[in-house]
Amino acid sequence: MGLSIYLYMSICVLFSKDLIEFYFFFFFQDGRADVVANDAGDRVTPAVVAYTENEEVVGLAAKQSRIRNISNTVMKVKQILGRSSDDPQAQKYITESKCLVIEKNGKLRYEIDTGEETKFVNPEDVARLIFSKMKETAHSVLGSDANDVVITVPFDFGEKQKNALGEAARAAGFNVLRLIHEPSAALLAYGIGQDCPTGKSNILVFKLGGTSLSVSVMEVNSGIYRVLSTNTDDNIGGTHFTETLAQYLASEFQRSFKHDVRGNARAMMKLMNSADIAKHSLSTLGSANCFLDSLYEGQDFDCNVSRARFELLCSPLFNKCIEAIRELLEQSGFTADDINKVVLCGGSSRIPRLQQLIKDLFPNVELLNSVPPDEVIPIGAAIEAGILTGKENLLVKESLKIECSAKDILVKGVDESGAKSFTVLFPSGTPLPARRQHTLQAPGSISSVCLELYESEGKNSAKEEDKFAQVVLQDLDKKENGLRDILAVLTMKRYKIKLLLILRKFTLGLDLFCSLIDSPPVVIPGTSCIRSLQRFYQ
Repeated sequence: MGLSIYLYMSICVLFSKDLIEFYFFFFFQDGRADVVANDAGDRVTPAVVAYTENEEVVGLAAKQSRIRNISNTVMKVKQILGRSSDDPQAQKYITESKCLVIEKNGKLRYEIDTGEETKFVNPEDVARLIFSKMKETAHSVLGSDANDVVITVPFDFGEKQKNALGEAARAAGFNVLRLIHEPSAALLAYGIGQDCPTGKSNILVFKLGGTSLSVSVMEVNSGIYRVLSTNTDDNIGGTHFTETLAQYLASEFQRSFKHDVRGNARAMMKLMNSADIAKHSLSTLGSANCFLDSLYEGQDFDCNVSRARFELLCSPLFNKCIEAIRELLEQSGFTADDINKVVLCGGSSRIPRLQQLIKDLFPNVELLNSVPPDEVIPIGAAIEAGILTGKENLLVKESLKIECSAKDILVKGVDESGAKSFTVLFPSGTPLPARRQHTLQAPGSISSVCLELYESEGKNSAKEEDKFAQVVLQDLDKKENGLRDILAVLTMKRYKIKLLLILRKFTLGLDLFCSLIDSPPVVIPGTSCIRSLQRFYQ
């Protein structure tokens, strides 16, 4: 059974700038990946959670009730999952969220006020509810307790976010087989590299989700997948197309009835819902009707929007999408002729005008869109799950994907002047597993040494909130003069870093699993024996 959660995000668990994100479930039947429809028969379910006096509502019902219960409806939770209040993306989310987000006891919480009581909900608990809904749907359809899942995450998803997402899935009762990057899942969905396992090709994966745009160049060589370069823009997504159309509808209402509803949250929410429906219709039809009963002060609103009008309104957004592709090609050193195939994924890549612009940019390249774009990544996750669980009659042969580090992994040190400095151990894009050695030098007169690891997008700097592991060696034998050398050997694997510390008299092995988040540092007393610690962080 494969599982995919987006922030169209792609983030995460649920998100979308002002909208929602969606989740899918796929399972294997007769060697093929099939979608699991929800209890309403829909293939796509909104990842939205609404809190009422008596219950927690997940999915379409939560989305439909948000106009009446917007302050207690949680959307886009993936944007703050595993993040601190100092994180720029979390700060942006807090500003935009209709549901109040506060910091309580050092962690972000949703403040839910149902009238009867006020409670504070962790983002992880929201994610768990969504996973629980997925599990309920899957068990209802499959008639069995199939709990093995594969979860897809964006390529730039950090270790803290991966850890929080995985913990939420496990709390819901899932057995997480693996987290895989979305570009790899997209290639698996089309079986790329299977038809010609000895050949080499460059594949561009274009993903336009609800709240972000992600473009990646993948190398496929003898069935092996490797991410060469990626470009992500969190300032453009399907929601932005919806907002553009909603603003146009608001201007048409003002032109007809002399009322500006842009400052009315309830009216704009209605327009957003109508614009979203119209946007989807315009992917297949030449025009769409938007009718809203009692939009403002009892006044009904009826408006027809043509596809040509929609394309004209959204032309700046289309240009941004194409510019993101051009930037990726430039930073990776490729031209359009170097790309062999283009894979479209994400619901917003259904837009005909956008597909045509991509075809114009790659006139001699095969554009893969036969699989519904919003189902490409979930299908890839399902195929990966089938491979891992050894499903018989699997129609896609096993591929090897080279996982890469999404961000730089740095170690903090002190230079000769006493100033803090950072050394990059694993640059972003490092194929995994990988091993690095780093020598820590500390004055012999001190009895403790601290090793701190950071995950950052900056080559030479990192912030305190980027720290994900800290190890302290205490009670070391003092030396009167000279320096003490400590050799740190780090092996970075799929979802953990193996740390081997070698001093003159002892060797210490540690497994650092994902993020420490707010856990205390590992403190190791000096000893002459060999010990191995394994610790899981909450």
